[in-house]
Amino acid sequence: MNLTTRNLGSVLKWILRKTLRVFLYFLAFILLYLIIGFILSRISTSKELSEDQTIEIFVLFNGVHTDVVMPYTNNVKNWKRTFPSSNTRGTNTDFNWVSVGWGDKGFYLDTPTWGDLTFKTATKAAFGLSTAAVHATLYKNMGESETAKSIRISKEQYKLLVNYIDAHVRKSKLGLSQNISTNAVYGDDDAFYESRGIYSMFHTCNTWANGALKACKQRACLWTWNSSSILRLHEK
Repeated sequence: MNLTTRNLGSVLKWILRKTLRVFLYFLAFILLYLIIGFILSRISTSKELSEDQTIEIFVLFNGVHTDVVMPYTNNVKNWKRTFPSSNTRGTNTDFNWVSVGWGDKGFYLDTPTWGDLTFKTATKAAFGLSTAAVHATLYKNMGESETAKSIRISKEQYKLLVNYIDAHVRKSKLGLSQNISTNAVYGDDDAFYESRGIYSMFHTCNTWANGALKACKQRACLWTWNSSSILRLHEK
């Protein structure tokens, strides 16, 4: 009996040591992730200067997420075909701007508030185990503010941005964007679409938006997972 008790105690101590070691490894990993993220987000890429800065875009921030805002239609791209107002639940069709974001599908559709976040959703998102979605919001007006920063780019730079965003919108065999039918929309003027790419802690919604700025040769972080680092670069 005493031998069995001692063996059980040894097993429990072994399990406790292993659990503590895994926990410490996990904390070390998170700390390293945050340190590397902080350093890389403080290193910025340079902006390609152009005399032809005729197109205005915006980067839009809500505190945790970054969107890219573009003209709804111009002589380069007609986003009305990709993100038609008919896919929204509202009746308004008079829009001049489209704000596009990218992120984990589970976060977008199953987590309307942080209180709805589950361990399963968070784990799948962090480790790239779920699919992604594109979120498009239509606006009548858009202007410079604390949460919306204006950037003027050339026509050629805008083409690069269009290609980047369009490449992340999953298309049907007919070449049409695939609207996600859901009640998880944020208002009357937004909709979700199937997307290419995989969300993870190394490729977040803000990493994607930062990549959009890199694609059109604007100031961006070398790498970042958060929106505040991008906002810092474009505050005037």
